[in-house]
Amino acid sequence: MDPTQLIALAIFLVAIIIVITGVIDRSAGAAAGALAMVLVGIWDAGDAFKSVDWNVIVLLISVWLLASYFNLTGVPEWLAVASLKASGGRPTVFLILLCLMAGYVSTILDNVVVILIMAPVILRVTRPLGLRAVPFLLLVGLSANLMGTALIIGDLPPQLLHSVAGAEFFDFIWQFGRPSSFPILTVAFISTLAFFYVRMKSRLGLPVGVGAGSAEPIDATIVNKPFAWIVCGAFALTIIGMAARQVFNFELGFIAAVGAFTLIVVLEAFRSRLHPPDFEKILQELDWRAILFYVALFALVGGLEHTHIIKIVADFLAPIMASNLLIGSTLLFWMTLPIVAVVEHDAYILTFLYVIRDLGDQVNPWPLYWMLLWSGTLGSNLTVAGAPALYVALNLAEAESGKISLREFLSYSAPFVL
Repeated sequence: MDPTQLIALAIFLVAIIIVITGVIDRSAGAAAGALAMVLVGIWDAGDAFKSVDWNVIVLLISVWLLASYFNLTGVPEWLAVASLKASGGRPTVFLILLCLMAGYVSTILDNVVVILIMAPVILRVTRPLGLRAVPFLLLVGLSANLMGTALIIGDLPPQLLHSVAGAEFFDFIWQFGRPSSFPILTVAFISTLAFFYVRMKSRLGLPVGVGAGSAEPIDATIVNKPFAWIVCGAFALTIIGMAARQVFNFELGFIAAVGAFTLIVVLEAFRSRLHPPDFEKILQELDWRAILFYVALFALVGGLEHTHIIKIVADFLAPIMASNLLIGSTLLFWMTLPIVAVVEHDAYILTFLYVIRDLGDQVNPWPLYWMLLWSGTLGSNLTVAGAPALYVALNLAEAESGKISLREFLSYSAPFVL
């Protein structure tokens, strides 16, 4: 490596270490690393700006805007209470239904948002029923984090795959004549929940009455139904639009932005009749630090690409992958799994997506892309370090039930991953 490459690599590694350790805010650390690459002359500010995939950033912001409105419709709470009623008061069935709901809702909503939506309902149900909230919160967090990768809009890694490799909405369902991410993860997800159903049946005890021990019945009502219908309709139409992206020939970010801002205009135009939340409140709920982090992440990885470090890594790995794709895919899986358990998995996945892309024509990249995406998601479920959603779930569980040991946490996460 030449001096410029060594400096770029050093800046990248320092920034990632800051992100992992949390010495300072991870968004600030990543942004400082991206700025440092410009200041030391790795590349100019214009190239750094162009390295950011603004289509993905606009997609994230637009989907989060839609999700923020959806969060306030009362639909998620209604679904959670409906799950309790459908379970007939059987705690294990209720747990599995919650996990199913969290998993599939997270295919269209950010997994942290899913947990924040469902946590108050879980606590509202488990407290009067005398159930410990820990397994509910942790397994809901694990479910949301896993299934966020099933479709293109649920989490950042699928959107990164769209950015780097051009994966489209239906590629996550069926690709090259074979089932793809959504059906494969669904089989894995259902199998995992079946295991936990058997395992948790004896732990959670006998059926309890819905609302037992509560001064008021456990229920949820969608108060503002016109608002809820319009928000859900806009969300559904936006998803349909993204699924048909190739027909319209628009970028995903543009389609999501049209959906989000059309909803905003309609709600504001008919404010007196629909009574939506203030748009300012919706903007305040967006995670702008996460947006800054993702912008800086694109610039950091772009710096490695600009200095050809990613090409060096790709050239090193290409003979291994080309000689035996099965061995190469297996190696990538078992290398990724432990790494993303302790590092921020978005940065790792973006870096290796570029590496796989640059392997050359001698290697079919798609098995490696999917292996990276799935192992990255699975591995991030092992500890709270790899996924913000699990960190949020653990904090909520500890706030309700006290300190949770690493052993207890792993008793849920390790079987879920393996």
